[in-house]
Amino acid sequence: MRQFTTRRKVCFFCKNKISEIDYKDTETLRRFLGIWSRIRRASETGTCAKHQRQLAQAIKRSRFLALLAYTTK
Repeated sequence: MRQFTTRRKVCFFCKNKISEIDYKDTETLRRFLGIWSRIRRASETGTCAKHQRQLAQAIKRSRFLALLAYTTK
């Protein structure tokens, strides 16, 4: 029987050659939030460690400036 292996996810930001993550780009940041507005893990999204740190910082900054909600109903 043939076994299938899962492909490793590719970092969205590396693939699109985005060096800095902008906290004002809420549409992109929302892609990396779960249903309760929690930051999704790098293993779920496929982001590399460098961009995962930048992503978390951008989401937190965006929340502080009320561009993103802390939680959803």
